[in-house]
Amino acid sequence: MDRAEMKGRTSYGVYTAHILNNTIHRDGSIYKRHSGFLGLWPLTRRDETQLEPMMSSQPMNCSPNREKCDIHYATHMMQIFSLKLAKTSTDVGLVQLYGYIAVRDYHDSLLNYVVNRSRDDPIIVEQGSVIGMTGPKRYIATLAPVLVEFDMRIKKGEQEEDDLQLIDGAIEYDNLCTSEYPFTDRINGDCGTVDITLALVRWAFEATIDVTVSKVQSRFDLSLSSFVFIMDGLHEIQLFRGNIGESCGLRRHVIAVKEDTWMHLKFKVGQGSCKNDGDLDCHCSFKAKKHGYNCQQIMLERKKTWV
Repeated sequence: MDRAEMKGRTSYGVYTAHILNNTIHRDGSIYKRHSGFLGLWPLTRRDETQLEPMMSSQPMNCSPNREKCDIHYATHMMQIFSLKLAKTSTDVGLVQLYGYIAVRDYHDSLLNYVVNRSRDDPIIVEQGSVIGMTGPKRYIATLAPVLVEFDMRIKKGEQEEDDLQLIDGAIEYDNLCTSEYPFTDRINGDCGTVDITLALVRWAFEATIDVTVSKVQSRFDLSLSSFVFIMDGLHEIQLFRGNIGESCGLRRHVIAVKEDTWMHLKFKVGQGSCKNDGDLDCHCSFKAKKHGYNCQQIMLERKKTWV
């Protein structure tokens, strides 16, 4: 794969998201009885989905030996590429965000969190920066309409009453109308906006990415991205950005990989910043398939770090 391709595409179209009427959490309107599309969802149920990756999409009559299963097939999925704090009404600088963005789909109407942070453990981010995703827990099924539900706030003081409402509501995505090319919906709220970049991926498999840092000689910054083939080229999914000081496992990531295409992982390692010109880049690739797993070990020579 050409390294220029690994830069990913950033020229997404930006649209204003349509927030459904009567879906506000803070005034309680989302919990009232609804008709039509909203009436299909148990909005008063706040439980997280208990379905796990792979098993969640396995047909009931599929053989326990997955390598011999001839029934399991690719399906249509939603892929969320990134979340970004596009704008806030607060002063320029770091802000503390908490709350959640979650998805409900036909496979399981309970909450499949994309972001879920408590007030005691907020995300610290600046305007224009990416909001680190903590999910989804499993793939997002799109054979029927999907509901994206959100309630995020900006922590301002000692008491919750002092906080500012960032975004609040819900959006519907229909599999007949959602673009197969990545696009950005701008969610406008009372005190800012959040950009969500996503696409419908037809005939995709659910891929689970597990990364373990097994040996560390000295502390380093790590940036991890996945590149998947969507429509006309490779597109980036930002998975992790942070500092590593000891052997550890990163959070498990679940993404949609189009049938018969390759998924590429890019590791960027730096001493003090993931943006340094002297950063070390490493790549590995895996091809989408029905079942089973692949494993690769990488040694980052500069840091003598194994992943």
